[in-house]
Amino acid sequence: MTDQYFTKNPNVASDRKTWSYTLNDRQYKFTTDNGVFSKNEVDFGSKTMIEAFIPPEINGPILDLGCGYGPVGIAVAKENEDYEVLGVDVNLRAVELANENARQNGAGNVTFIESDKFEKLDGKKFAAILTNPPIRAGKKVVHEMLEESQQALLEGGELWVVIQKKQGAPSAQKKLDELFSAVEVVAKQKGYFIFKAK
Repeated sequence: MTDQYFTKNPNVASDRKTWSYTLNDRQYKFTTDNGVFSKNEVDFGSKTMIEAFIPPEINGPILDLGCGYGPVGIAVAKENEDYEVLGVDVNLRAVELANENARQNGAGNVTFIESDKFEKLDGKKFAAILTNPPIRAGKKVVHEMLEESQQALLEGGELWVVIQKKQGAPSAQKKLDELFSAVEVVAKQKGYFIFKAK
């Protein structure tokens, strides 16, 4: 059985590809590889979240949690150049690609590091956290990500989550309602829900 994209070192042969993609009327170039999530195009959920995202009205860094090869973090960084953006992923191959993609797209205000969720972030707090959680890792992992995100937000910070209805959006919304005082569905497209929680 091949390793999943949410493992540290996917045990699949490399087959790198570079392709172009438009997000919010900006052209991006992404290099991807086997063993990373959605290697052929930016997945619809991430695209929808990028298009819906508006930074909060507080100062502070933005986190792309489970960044993959970097499309969310890079797009957010390019559109919000006054913010420091950080991306984390457990998958080393994805993190290397994300840093390469940041360079080739001229996103100087974003950095990507290998970290299992918040493990290597030393208690850093964020104005916003965006995540397209690894549903295939299981509900327990996804709910842990939501819980840890709530603890890692600055006062007034926001958690943005994209989840498909058939992959657990109602369960995620219930969990968000337990953790946050205000949860809003800011966008709904093709079965994908974009939640903003604060």
